[in-house]
Amino acid sequence: MVDYEKKELLYRGKAKEMFATNVSDVVWVHYMDQVTALNGKKKVQMTDKGTTNNQISSLIFSDLTANGIPNDFIKQIDANNQLVKKVQIIPLEVVIRNFASSSFERKFAVDHLLKFEQPVKEFFYKSDKLDDPFINDSQIKALNIATQQQLDQMRDLALKINQRLRTIFAAMQIELIDFKVEFGLDQTGEIILADEISPDSCRLVDQKTKESLDKDVFRKGLGELVPVYKTVLQRLQKVEGHN
Repeated sequence: MVDYEKKELLYRGKAKEMFATNVSDVVWVHYMDQVTALNGKKKVQMTDKGTTNNQISSLIFSDLTANGIPNDFIKQIDANNQLVKKVQIIPLEVVIRNFASSSFERKFAVDHLLKFEQPVKEFFYKSDKLDDPFINDSQIKALNIATQQQLDQMRDLALKINQRLRTIFAAMQIELIDFKVEFGLDQTGEIILADEISPDSCRLVDQKTKESLDKDVFRKGLGELVPVYKTVLQRLQKVEGHN
C-alpha cells in the first residue's frame, strides 16, 4: 500500500489547492474553506465549507465510479483532502441543463425552471479573464481546444453523469436543475471526468420547499451557506449508505 506524501503546490484555484505527491501521476487536492462568486470577485471564508464539499464530491465520484463513469477520483484522505489521478484539464466547462435557470433564463426570456424535454448541452471556455464565455464546436476546433470526437465523448459522458445524478438527487428529494463538469486527459489520453461535483457546481432545488440548496444561497444572499451544504451532505450520506 502506497504511503502518499504531499509535496509542492501545483495550483491554487477559487475553492481548491492542488499539490504534487511522491507518486508522479497522483495529485493531492485540498478543499479550502472559501466560497466565491462572480468568477472570484466575491470571496468569503466559511468554516466547514471545504470539509462539506470534499465529502459530497468524494461520495458522488465514488458512486459514479461504481456506475461505470471514468473519473480522476482515487480516495478521500481526510475531511478536507482527497487524492486524484493527474490529468491534463481540457479548458472547457460542460453545462447540462434539465430546467431553465440563470443565464439561459435571461438569455432566452423563458419561464423560470421551465422543464426541457431533453437536457440542454452547452460548452463554456474556461477563462476568468474573459468571464467564461459560451463557445461552440466550430470555435473550439478553430482554437485547437478539442477535436470533434473529444467533444462528442464529453457530451456523451456528461449526459450519462446527468442521468446518474438525477437518480441520486431524486432519492434525496432534490431536483437537479443544472450542473457543470470538467474533463481531462489521463496518462493514456483517455477523456475522464475531473474536478468536483458539489453544490458549488450544481443548481439544486428542494422538491418540497422549492428552496435553493446550492451556491445561489451565497450569490443571492438568501441565508447561511454551510448549513445548506450540510443538509445536502446528510441526505447524500443516507442515500449512499453512509449514515
